[in-house]
Amino acid sequence: MTTAPPSSNKRIGVDLGGTKIEAILLNATGVEIRRVRCAAPRNSYRATLSAIHALVNDVARDEASGAPVGVGIPGAISPATGLVKNANSTWLIGNPFEQDLTQALGRPVRMQNDANCFAVSEATDGAGAGAHIVFAVILGTGVGAGIAIDGQALGGRNAIAGEWGHNPLPWVEDTERPGELCYCGQRGCIETFLSGPSLERDFHRRSGENAGAADIAKMASNGDAAAEATLARYEDRLARSLAHVINMLDPDIIVLGGGVSNIDRWYRTVPALWSRHTFSDSIDTPLRPPVHGDSSGVRGAAWLWPPDEPFVKSLERRT
Repeated sequence: MTTAPPSSNKRIGVDLGGTKIEAILLNATGVEIRRVRCAAPRNSYRATLSAIHALVNDVARDEASGAPVGVGIPGAISPATGLVKNANSTWLIGNPFEQDLTQALGRPVRMQNDANCFAVSEATDGAGAGAHIVFAVILGTGVGAGIAIDGQALGGRNAIAGEWGHNPLPWVEDTERPGELCYCGQRGCIETFLSGPSLERDFHRRSGENAGAADIAKMASNGDAAAEATLARYEDRLARSLAHVINMLDPDIIVLGGGVSNIDRWYRTVPALWSRHTFSDSIDTPLRPPVHGDSSGVRGAAWLWPPDEPFVKSLERRT
């Protein structure tokens, strides 16, 4: 099926999550026109295609008939095969998702890892607006990151740029060896130390109590010693892990997203700690929360079609 060249100055973004799918319609200046969401189907590729099709039609309606679609997925499109790989939503793996969705929607579609969409959002009109290199971290149920250069997602030759969470924790201490087993098959991945569940497990091991990240932070501010020790360990590990990024990429800004990023102290304590691990006489890299919060992923998906990119020329380059 051949898609007609897009004629709208609007953009549609879709964020495909594990529990929900969200779609947004933006105008050319980034103003949100409409947002819709639905529960994400489980274990069904065809149902996922159908759900996105229905959401896009709902959010577009008659006023955005020519709008292109950007989609953030919890995985990547393999440059070798064109099929989905590395997806937490495992029923997507091995399918030509971008191709099938383009055919189903009859619109131009671009697809990127959801962390890259987050990076694009914050680089376009968020905390990193105007920055040359934005490194955007997601600290949530898992740990991931995306890289935007001049507002464009950096996918990499193998579509794994920014897979920071599946590198080993740097400058590891003896007490941290060998590290927990990660679902990727390795031990001691950054994700196994910095995810929300990892933070909660650390607190449980030391206190015997169960608490979420926000409650642990509140307990620490009220003087709870176990909570304070857990946060101190976490921020030291986060500082080491981000120092590694600064040494390799030296981004203009680092933006934190995901549920664990809502703990305010990170933005003060982590930059004070990471300089001991960076190869420079001084480090002034800003660490910031996202401007668009939980909306950054779906906005970034829409901005996979940049605000200053003529759609027809884009199509000509890709065909």
